Amino acid sequence: MKNQSSVTEFILVGLSSPPEYQMFLFVLFTFIYMAALAGNFLIVLTITASTSLQIPMYFLLINLSLINLLSISVSIPKMLHNLLEHKKTIAFLGCITQIYLFTWTLGSEALVLAVMAVDHYAAVCHPLHYTIIMRKEVCVGLIAGIWIAGVINSAVNTGFVLQLSFCCLNVINHLFCELPPVLKLSCLDTSLNETLAFLADTVFGMRSCVVTLTSYYFILRTIWKIRSTEGKKKASSTCSSHLIVIILYYSTAIYTYIHPSSAYSPDREISVLYSVITPALNPIIYSLRIAGSSKDLYWDKCWSIYS
Repeated sequence: MKNQSSVTEFILVGLSSPPEYQMFLFVLFTFIYMAALAGNFLIVLTITASTSLQIPMYFLLINLSLINLLSISVSIPKMLHNLLEHKKTIAFLGCITQIYLFTWTLGSEALVLAVMAVDHYAAVCHPLHYTIIMRKEVCVGLIAGIWIAGVINSAVNTGFVLQLSFCCLNVINHLFCELPPVLKLSCLDTSLNETLAFLADTVFGMRSCVVTLTSYYFILRTIWKIRSTEGKKKASSTCSSHLIVIILYYSTAIYTYIHPSSAYSPDREISVLYSVITPALNPIIYSLRIAGSSKDLYWDKCWSIYS
């Protein structure tokens, strides 16, 4: 795909803040980045090293942590660099790379969260058949499909961005290179790109959201039917951490993506939530779950919900 752009670099506006706050923001986001890296790495290492955590729920959590590691490493390092620089630029190919990797992680995360919702549905609503529904072959196949689908989706959208021309406008009113704000800068018709992006948002975002909401509808209906208070608590605790994460993810990502790019109105504060804060909070939320969990306790929940 040959690009005819005269633009060789883009200027990232970044966060709107007075110059005297730049160092404070640099320290703040460095701390968040290091905390996110440490937290997600620890989750991966803890689950991998612990035989008591070798169950589908934590296998899916490893993949979510890997996605978070990639996602936050795409956006923050360049943002930190630009906070210390007077000229906040990014090379054209660097921008395209950011678009590719961030689109990949964003779509893959939606699918992983949907599969995690199905996992919780199987654990709460069909505890006796859980080992059959979420057997190893199914989990590995789903995760492999998710990563492949994310790669293909990102390659298609990024490939069509390379077909565009960027003639003179090169100021991206955003923290990093993301598909919607970059499309606004093209001097060619971007209707095809917007259609492809909207279709991808629908498939990855809306369908994943529907699967998640449907799973939780049946989960809540099952919990409502449980007679014992202890059973209700066990069923609720199985899903609480995941529910918090999906609320954080969908409330910010859908706000940004589920509309045409021509109507895109940049909200850098919102983008900080889904690109920086959420990957940093996920390990904290799930570490509370891991800290009080073991394989036996998890299966006790699956088998004793109806007691």
